[in-house]
Amino acid sequence: MKRWVLILAAVLSLSGCGYNQFQSLDEASKSAWSEVLNQYQRRADLVPNIVATVKGEASFEQDTLTKVIEARAKATSIQVTPETLNNPEAFNKFQQAQGELSSALSRLMVVSERYPELKANQAFRDLRVTLEGTENRITVARNRYIESVQEYNVLARSFPTNLTAMVFSYKPKPNFSVQNEAQISTPPTVDFSTPKK
Repeated sequence: MKRWVLILAAVLSLSGCGYNQFQSLDEASKSAWSEVLNQYQRRADLVPNIVATVKGEASFEQDTLTKVIEARAKATSIQVTPETLNNPEAFNKFQQAQGELSSALSRLMVVSERYPELKANQAFRDLRVTLEGTENRITVARNRYIESVQEYNVLARSFPTNLTAMVFSYKPKPNFSVQNEAQISTPPTVDFSTPKK
């Protein structure tokens, strides 16, 4: 009888430890991360089509195209594994490569505004709309990932589940960060004055 009481006490003490909740939230964050990767892959798949369409514009700046191609190659060369989510350095490296691709694509879109023939090209317009939609999907996927990591990290740091986290080595997961936080926190200067001639 004493043995059954000890087993029952052990089961009751484990039920509040949060172990199962850790498993659930870990899987949720992995699933959310998979969706982020899915959207990044969608964007990477669009880049060759955009580059091919833009190359049709003979006078287009080749330097801009080269930077887009290089950024895509770098972003797709980084192998992402489940361990990447738990390694802040690898996670940061991946984020940096994706940020470089975003930046290169933004420059490409800005530069393309100077080419009326390119802007009039239906294929380019369609690709541009698809790319904008993909960027929005990436934002939504990242937001979902941020929320799932937040929930996991709160569980890992809250008492008494933080004890379970220590026993099973459940460390807080890295979240998205911005590389140029100081730069983007400064409001942009807007000047509507007429330039001097």
